[in-house]
Amino acid sequence: MDRSIATRPSLDQWIRHHLAARAFSRRTLLGGIGGLSGLALVGCSGGGSGGTTSTASTTGTTGTTTSTSTTTTSTTTTTPGSCVLIPQETVGPYPLFNDIASASAYQRADITEGKTGVPLNLILNIVNVNNQCAPILTAMVYIWHCDKDGYYSGYNQSGADLRGQTFLRGVQTTDTNGRVTFNTIYPGWYPGRATHIHFRVYLGLALQATSQLAFPSAVTSAVYSTPLYVAKGQNPTTASNDGIFSDGVSYQMPLVGANAATGGYDAELTVGIAA
Repeated sequence: MDRSIATRPSLDQWIRHHLAARAFSRRTLLGGIGGLSGLALVGCSGGGSGGTTSTASTTGTTGTTTSTSTTTTSTTTTTPGSCVLIPQETVGPYPLFNDIASASAYQRADITEGKTGVPLNLILNIVNVNNQCAPILTAMVYIWHCDKDGYYSGYNQSGADLRGQTFLRGVQTTDTNGRVTFNTIYPGWYPGRATHIHFRVYLGLALQATSQLAFPSAVTSAVYSTPLYVAKGQNPTTASNDGIFSDGVSYQMPLVGANAATGGYDAELTVGIAA
């Protein structure tokens, strides 16, 4: 399983490509001088953020990194769900990154930044529900989640001031299989929520989907019994009694399998987008 992002476009290249495509589209529509005016408007669009995305700046400042992890031993070959749209969910209180223009600061496969926990390789397959679930090769995916103790980077929370930090957050563009892979740790938990990971998918500079994925209760229980997690105890909230997932979680539940090489897990989910 290829976890390298070296052969994918950098976020800067991705943004420039879509800005150029948008400028060309406007020139075609308006023609002549009108098209040049459209290009000027793109140049003043706040650093490249699309009209449907937030322009709030981020507080994180990490540089671009890449990583290569140990080859997985999982034999899983399918992902759950069918060719359906991923359910939309709340972005939550700790998104941090909202500005496409700053996305390159988060481009990386390994998002741990030294955080300890049970290793987790997260694979998201982005597919087009309008084209028989063909892989989407031009998507940008942002994920984020809490650490083993239930804290998010970038914010001042009760018990931890983590402003200026960016751990467990990352951005990647999809590869030729419509896939992104992140090397992270199994998330912890906090009161009122099942164990989960947030993600957003962007197409052509526009925010296309905001959702979350859950985890099988048996796997979560096993992880929270390990030495690094046991002090906090088991999460009393499961996907079945979490209000965010109350409308059903079947399309947000990845296949999760043990990875003997890392001592952790692999989680894989197909994310349907209407492209």
